[in-house]
Amino acid sequence: MTEVRREVFGQMPQEEGGGVVEKFVLKSNSVKVEILSLGCIIAALETKDRDGKFSDVVLGFDTLEGYTRKHPFFGAVVGRVANRIAKGRFTVEGKEYQLFLNNGPNSLHGGARGFDKVLWSPQVLPNGVCFFRLSPDGEESYPGDLKVWVTYTLSGGELAINYRAQTSKTTPINLTNHAYFNLAGQGSRDIYDHEISIEADSYLPVDDTKIPTG
Repeated sequence: MTEVRREVFGQMPQEEGGGVVEKFVLKSNSVKVEILSLGCIIAALETKDRDGKFSDVVLGFDTLEGYTRKHPFFGAVVGRVANRIAKGRFTVEGKEYQLFLNNGPNSLHGGARGFDKVLWSPQVLPNGVCFFRLSPDGEESYPGDLKVWVTYTLSGGELAINYRAQTSKTTPINLTNHAYFNLAGQGSRDIYDHEISIEADSYLPVDDTKIPTG
């Protein structure tokens, strides 16, 4: 059984377009997650440790002000294209597009005002919330009207994120969530003594500007 609660988190500044930012709290017997209508941000994710104690394991802010200032995409959905596009240029169907450069010589996470910085329209579900947004043709210089649905559902101890997109023109799209995890929980110093194992057959090297070498 998942409990879904909806509340007001804050008001966007007028220079950012105004609008009310809502917070949605999904809670099961083992997980509690807080998600904002701004950028579909996961603001908190509490889960039980081995001793049954709840702890917040993602980085974020307690107030809206933290998210309206510059931050490293804490918990947000990033797009239209997550990661870097070299020199901010790509060619689709014979036409070259130039994007805003916001990461040295490259375009990062959707450009100057990506999906992390805009308000999404929410719909409450029995066990979660679905956010919708229409990214208009030409937004951040990408082609096509792009309809995007991001759905968070909580079932027991599993939080699932589903992404769906529909476009009117051929366009690059690569959506992801940008949460930073610290599995030791809020208040712990850092993650430098954590170990992670990835059973991969191969990996993709990157150059000095973090563009894959191919």
